[in-house]
Amino acid sequence: MQTEDIRLDGNAAGGPLRELFAIDMTSATATCSGCGTARAVGALLEYGHEMGLILRCPHCNMAVLRMVRTPKFLRVDVTGLSFISIDEPVS
Repeated sequence: MQTEDIRLDGNAAGGPLRELFAIDMTSATATCSGCGTARAVGALLEYGHEMGLILRCPHCNMAVLRMVRTPKFLRVDVTGLSFISIDEPVS
């Protein structure tokens, strides 16, 4: 099978992305790309407010997530994250 046989455009990711972005993220585990510390998003330190949202690592103070909303777009910068882990809900 060739790569072209299984490749789709980004619209195919709509379902999984909707699942990701429609949940409470404060209990997700964020790993800081600066120091490698992993903790709940709700344990990060929030700064910003009027200028936007900035979540910083309490261990090394790195900006883990930045978010700003304008009348035309929502911009999210997660370059300070190594990865984020979301636990599956218990059924």
